[in-house]
Amino acid sequence: MLIPEDGIQERGKWANKTEFLLSMAGEIIGLGNVWRFPYLCYKNGGGVFFIPYFVFLFFCGIPVFFLETALGQYTSQGGITSWRKICPMFEGVGIASQVIVAYLNIYYIVVLAWGLFYLFNSFQSPLPWSTCDNYWNTGAKTHTRHIVKCAYVHDRHAHKLLPFIPPKFHTENCHSYVNFNLSDSDWTTNMSLGAVQWDLALCLLLAWIICYFCIWKGVKSTGKVVYFTATFPYLMLILLFIRGVTLPGAGEGLKYYLLPQMDKILEPAVWRDAGTQVFFSYAVCQGVLTSLGSYNKYNNNCYRDCMALCILNSATSIFAGFAVFSVLGFMAHSLNMDVNTVVEGGPGLAFIAYPKAVSLLPGAQFWSVLFFLMIIFLGLDSQFVCVESLATAITDLCPSTLRRPGRREILVLVIAVVCFLLGLPLISENGIVLFRLIDTYGSSGISLLFIACFECIVVAWVYGKAVTRYCTVLALRF
Repeated sequence: MLIPEDGIQERGKWANKTEFLLSMAGEIIGLGNVWRFPYLCYKNGGGVFFIPYFVFLFFCGIPVFFLETALGQYTSQGGITSWRKICPMFEGVGIASQVIVAYLNIYYIVVLAWGLFYLFNSFQSPLPWSTCDNYWNTGAKTHTRHIVKCAYVHDRHAHKLLPFIPPKFHTENCHSYVNFNLSDSDWTTNMSLGAVQWDLALCLLLAWIICYFCIWKGVKSTGKVVYFTATFPYLMLILLFIRGVTLPGAGEGLKYYLLPQMDKILEPAVWRDAGTQVFFSYAVCQGVLTSLGSYNKYNNNCYRDCMALCILNSATSIFAGFAVFSVLGFMAHSLNMDVNTVVEGGPGLAFIAYPKAVSLLPGAQFWSVLFFLMIIFLGLDSQFVCVESLATAITDLCPSTLRRPGRREILVLVIAVVCFLLGLPLISENGIVLFRLIDTYGSSGISLLFIACFECIVVAWVYGKAVTRYCTVLALRF
């Protein structure tokens, strides 16, 4: 890259369109496609959930997705200065989006730490979470703060405890693993977060080290890494799908996933979940799309790119449901249970229900490694794109200071260290409370809807008739 006489480097561009598309795909196609969408379909009436989902997709998700990507390409600026350039009075919209990104950088990578912890344990035989003979669950007693209510279930070979695993969580009466199901009453009776779990802290540190070296050189390095991280999960997802649909009981699992319950369509909660899923899955209102779009060539046809990416994202969510629920159907069949008794929501689907099901498969270690590698790669590219977005926004705010040789590497390092330290409370013994708090109120739901409303108002009514020019200069054809 050429460096002008004053020492300020030129703003980078994608080497080619493939790097842009893979980076965008890596950001929007993540863990939410695997654990969130399938569960929401099951929870909200099966196939009937597609109705509100596609309504929000076509009337909210795709338009805002295109708006943000085009804004970055049009202004060649990051998530804050792009709004300053078209309407300085509403620069706060960009600042709000970067606050969301900051939350994501702190808590999203914790999921990668869980995934790494599970991956390392997947090489043991038998899988640690498939027996009762471990130091953390042997002789466990029922307790109000017990992570998983320990219950024996019967299969044709033996009585097995199907506990939940990652990060160790200790209480005075039992030794088990991270509690995704800690209730509010448990928290209010003991306000202490507890000690940070050193093994999870090491996994979190490793996740940040990997993330740092993926993006420290900017789009020059990010664009190369996504060739692998954005495509490899699809290979693993296809393998899991093929294995899942060939298992006994798979059909029963798919029935719970897709069978429409038409009475659900009138429930407001179903529409709320559909809207939240679209906004979360498409990474809108986070400034990420704007930052990635800002590295495009000025006349790139980003409308066509956005449509292709949106179709790919939704198709991946639906396809992932087949891979997940076919295996859960097998689990229910093997244990002679109903599917709805083995399904978990949120992180529990990826870190409780699915690992339990995998432990029942022949060659369980192989399928467990495959699944958690997919989880890690799905989360990794989303994570480093979020860090890239924050670094881009900060750099564009102070280009004369930060767009100099060596400054970007230091900036990304500072972001990584600060977010690592702020993430440590989330991997403490009661850290799941903070995780759920940030997940519910920090980066989804009403927060994203609020930002989206202001984005549309600014572009459509404040920026006004210039919207025509806004589209024309991008050489778009509707």
